[in-house]
Amino acid sequence: MTTVTQSPLVLGAMMFGTAVDEETSFALLDRFVERGGVWIDTANCYSFWADDSGHGGASERVLGKWLAARPGVRDRVRIATKLGAEPVEAGSWPERREGLAPDAVRAAFAGSLQRLGIDRVDLLWLHQEDRSVPIEETAAALGELAADRFGVSNHPSWLVERGRAAAKAIGVRPFDALQLSTSYLRPRPGTLPPGVAHRFGVLSDEQTDYAAEHGLDVWAYTPLLAGAYDNPAKPIPDVYDHPGNTARLAALDAVAAEVDAARGQVVLAWLLSRGITPMLGGSKLYQLDSAFDGVGLTLTPDQTERLNAVDRSEWASPYAKA
Repeated sequence: MTTVTQSPLVLGAMMFGTAVDEETSFALLDRFVERGGVWIDTANCYSFWADDSGHGGASERVLGKWLAARPGVRDRVRIATKLGAEPVEAGSWPERREGLAPDAVRAAFAGSLQRLGIDRVDLLWLHQEDRSVPIEETAAALGELAADRFGVSNHPSWLVERGRAAAKAIGVRPFDALQLSTSYLRPRPGTLPPGVAHRFGVLSDEQTDYAAEHGLDVWAYTPLLAGAYDNPAKPIPDVYDHPGNTARLAALDAVAAEVDAARGQVVLAWLLSRGITPMLGGSKLYQLDSAFDGVGLTLTPDQTERLNAVDRSEWASPYAKA
């Protein structure tokens, strides 16, 4: 019997059931498990912008069908979902979304469990901040839910800390994970990369330091810039056009040539070297296989140092391995 090593790669199921049809979604999920993948990430709002109904839920429904069609697979995977960003009515996002009030949190979570066909999730994310609701009320509501862990996406650090303190004070498990956009290239200050709709959605040095000091996991969405590192048909977005990234690309090209790998594969290996978990949202099997090969790369200390030392990141991430 062949032993499959567990992979740190997270499979993002954002477009499952919309841009990625059910058959392809099942094939990606099967390959993901076959290659040792464990964590699958979705959200109750995925993907409202691509669905004729104007609402989310398609991704969770596809995952639920897959879990039901694969007896025993639930014991091999961990499911993460998010709540808080589903439009109240079709076309109402972002002005009217479900938000993070206790009643909304309970209703959204119940809907996710029903669509997924499971009785609990391994990790529940707050999808984006909601300042109309005290974070203390949201933290208390989470304590009632059947989730093993809680995390936050697209929140400022001060609000995360306030929520963690509130949870600890009432005996609820505090947030222990952050999900933010990051990659090897850095966007220009004051800009948001494509695919990031939240002002606190890009991982900053301050958030990295906060996570390291408090032992929070960091998951990285859009780490491959939607394929722009290696696909000539997808130019690197303009927000990454600045002198610091010119030096970064030169270092990335040099290391990729040395390890005989694609630039995106080196980016995934580099993120892991800094203790950051990359998420893949690809829609094709070859993209998934390439990502698995990337997280399987081992960069030498010299290569990692050269990738780190091209600009201010040479200050060294507190996540960096000794």
